[in-house]
Amino acid sequence: MRKQIAAANWKMNLTHPEMVQLMDQLLDNAPSLNAEQEVVLAVPFLYLEAVRQRLQGMSGYRVAAQNCHHKTSGAFTGEVSAPMLASMGIPDCVIGHSERREYQAESDALLAQKVDRCLEAGIRPIFCCGEALSVRETGTQNAFVAEQIRAGLFHLSPEALSGIVIAYEPIWAIGTGKTASSAQAQEMHEAIRGVLAEQYGAHVAGQIPILYGGSVKGSNAAELFGGADVDGGLVGGASLNATEFRQIIAALK
Repeated sequence: MRKQIAAANWKMNLTHPEMVQLMDQLLDNAPSLNAEQEVVLAVPFLYLEAVRQRLQGMSGYRVAAQNCHHKTSGAFTGEVSAPMLASMGIPDCVIGHSERREYQAESDALLAQKVDRCLEAGIRPIFCCGEALSVRETGTQNAFVAEQIRAGLFHLSPEALSGIVIAYEPIWAIGTGKTASSAQAQEMHEAIRGVLAEQYGAHVAGQIPILYGGSVKGSNAAELFGGADVDGGLVGGASLNATEFRQIIAALK
């Protein structure tokens, strides 16, 4: 069985006291996980070490960076490299979130480099893809997302690809309150797995967790995660509420 993952993306939120409070609330009676389930907390760089320490000894709970640089070192003031993250014991890193694609103009070629830097450092990339509303309205979303996958990941060997997670996030459903239906989510996840299978074969494609991201809440998580190819969620706003996020964790297959 593929890993079933509830991933939190805190984005640029929470002061330090608020972070401590949220961790206290989340870890108070934290849900226990089976061997196929994971919880990943993608937190601001400032909080990585504190959260990593709080999660020590908790089976299945992991911390992730929200980004890394595409170079290993150099004169890049304010940036953080994959080797730096690895040296702190950070196991995961979100790559290519739609907000970074849009606001930082991150291209597919740049994201392919970031994926490589993570894998070289022993960090698991959580590779994001997804379409804007204008693409969805033209009915070309499958082709659009397929091209993001090809450009960002198809330079990898089958062994390397097996070490990543994909997160599909329809941009029109992020922070808008709009959510893809469970049928829409399953349709896209099945299409993504099909694209992977064309290049790498069904066995490799069947091993890759594909998460849904876009206004996931405790009230809709179980329905969204019910799709055969939906392996959990990358959760934004709802992950800042401990009660809500615990409900999402409980909805994992």
